[in-house]
Amino acid sequence: MLADEGLRERLIRTGGELLDNEGPSAVSLREIARRAGVSHGAPRRYFPTHLELLSAIARDGFTDLATRANSALAEAAGDPRARLAALARVYLHFAATRRGRYELMFRHDLLESGHLRLRDTSLPLFRLLTDLVAQARPEPEPPAQVVAGALWANLHGIAQLWNWGSLTLATGATDPSALLDATLTAHLGPAA
Repeated sequence: MLADEGLRERLIRTGGELLDNEGPSAVSLREIARRAGVSHGAPRRYFPTHLELLSAIARDGFTDLATRANSALAEAAGDPRARLAALARVYLHFAATRRGRYELMFRHDLLESGHLRLRDTSLPLFRLLTDLVAQARPEPEPPAQVVAGALWANLHGIAQLWNWGSLTLATGATDPSALLDATLTAHLGPAA
């Protein structure tokens, strides 16, 4: 069983690397099997459908992003705004360096499919964001969850527009984190 679990993880890792390096169109069960050095039918033992394999890769992405976020938060100062900035930097860096996986993680067909309870791996990050917003912005209106949703949407937009090259073209910014202070100010008010 341990060897089987190793192969399952290798297929997920290989699929994630393929996705990050070559994009979604390159990710097929056959290509993942070829690159993992197994028969083309081997992935079907663990992932009967392509959607299930993509869900496993997305779940792995959420786990990786959560690990990175928790490490950054452990190193950040106790100030909630500084911790939000650290979380946002990790999010933007992940989106830039794991672009294919990042785009896959937020595909609605995967999140809606229920495979591997993918929503259960994505929602803790949002709850963490909401808790930090509540600490950084004690005003009750709008509720912290709504402000966190708007902040997340803004960060997601920055990540996508940065990856497409639109923000550099429009703003002249050379780093997406250059937009981070403006984003935090827009959602939390000026820094104290």
